[in-house]
Amino acid sequence: MVRVTYRRRLSYNTNSNRRRISRTPGGRHVYLYTNKRGSRPRCGDCKDTLKGITPARPLQLMSMSKRHKKVSRAYGGCKCGKCVRTRVIRAFLIEEQKIVVKVLKSRKSSKSTD
Repeated sequence: MVRVTYRRRLSYNTNSNRRRISRTPGGRHVYLYTNKRGSRPRCGDCKDTLKGITPARPLQLMSMSKRHKKVSRAYGGCKCGKCVRTRVIRAFLIEEQKIVVKVLKSRKSSKSTD
């Protein structure tokens, strides 16, 4: 066990004060403060992690190019492909249902006039 002192003012073992011991070329042991890991963005519907998006902290995301932050698809950086597919299918079936109702209504009105 090596005695090492903090290099910053924060003296509590918090999430923002994470560190690891490193040995310098001079033979001293010092603390190196580690950055927080970026979390993977999640789907808004199913809460599953999104594929093809780089996990990063908000400040890093600001400086990243767009291709790292989204996928070239509708709802690219927000929803996973599975949920987008179900949304498209649901919308299509709802439109089909509207057309069927309209056709049945027109048949019913044409039968009543005959």
